[in-house]
Amino acid sequence: MTQNFDNLELLPEPEDPDILTAIDKNAPGYPGQFYGVSDKDAKILRRVFVPVKRFIWPWGALAFTFFTAFLIVGWPFIDAFLSPYLPDSEWAYEDTGIREIQDMGYLGEGIKVCMVDTGIDLNHPDLMHISLSGFRDFYYNDHSNIRDIGDNFHGTLMSGILLSNGTFIGAAPEISLSVAISLGPSGKSGQEDMVSQAIRWCRISQDADIISLSLGANPGIGMDDESETVIAVQEALDAGIFVVAAAGNTGLDEEITDVSIPANIEGVISVAATNKNGNIWKNSAIGSTTDSYTGEERLFPNQKPEISAPGVRIYSTYSSDPDSSLYAYSSGTSDSTVLVTGALALILERYYVDIAGEDGKIDYSEINRVKLALANSAISDNQNTPHHSQKGYGKLNVISWSEEIKIEFGLE
Repeated sequence: MTQNFDNLELLPEPEDPDILTAIDKNAPGYPGQFYGVSDKDAKILRRVFVPVKRFIWPWGALAFTFFTAFLIVGWPFIDAFLSPYLPDSEWAYEDTGIREIQDMGYLGEGIKVCMVDTGIDLNHPDLMHISLSGFRDFYYNDHSNIRDIGDNFHGTLMSGILLSNGTFIGAAPEISLSVAISLGPSGKSGQEDMVSQAIRWCRISQDADIISLSLGANPGIGMDDESETVIAVQEALDAGIFVVAAAGNTGLDEEITDVSIPANIEGVISVAATNKNGNIWKNSAIGSTTDSYTGEERLFPNQKPEISAPGVRIYSTYSSDPDSSLYAYSSGTSDSTVLVTGALALILERYYVDIAGEDGKIDYSEINRVKLALANSAISDNQNTPHHSQKGYGKLNVISWSEEIKIEFGLE
């Protein structure tokens, strides 16, 4: 039996106009009074009936198929065209004062930073200027093949935020960079011995000034308070190496009561994430008032987290793979950690000699004084308290930090 839909219209039901009833075009339908209008206007409310199947099959389905195939095949070309026009993250560098101190001529030259992550894609056009000081792969033990093993190129994203020099300029593009792979393809911490080995390599082999850790484990999971990673971080701090670590992305998990390990270690700079409006990211971890290692109350300037920085929808380098995107957005305390690492590199380029003192070498007490200056410099909206369990002492501003360094170390 053949059905003819040409003589049908859709009639809105007076009780709920979103409910439509199919009726014959010649049927009178509801009088206008049911809709609160004239009978003539009630007729106008009726809509043309077009069967869904007629629209979708075959032409709608074919159009969708061709459009999807076009996106898959042509995405590298589309991406290359769109990337320069996508919103960048210049606001993150402006709001933190990084651009202002860069304009003074500080770009991180001479400062040695060691990143522990998923690796780096040096074939990316914005990263081709980098000549690595060192590279080690503690995940696969393939030290000769410099690459990013992450499924989401986490290490390359973080590297771009720190020292991209192309489509955009990173926080400290002239640092001396070493890269250690200790995170697996998923971007999560691998076996703990890999992370601790990477940190020790940064300290011993690379003589790093800063170790940047956009990683961490939830307290009680993976890395315990007496783990090899915690010991390796403490060794680095005792050697006068700054350690900057992600507070973690667990702010909505009520079962987790502190920042990640090793960000929870006293001497580490633990970093929270804010969005473009300067508000704390809801997923940024909440710190405990108690030090899990000593059981004592955490005191200024080592309450956790210490500082917050931009970490939501940060535009960065992604992959040079022709089947992938050159750039991508990333969100998390990993991103904010790298911005603080870059800001610290600029501070050290400007004041290393003054901070190190007569012996020419920074020690743990001087690390604590730099942290004191950081806490005092933070741009805060905390009410009735200098520290907030999720925001830290406030937002990063490297210009204010620079001024507090002058005060702390008695510089003119």
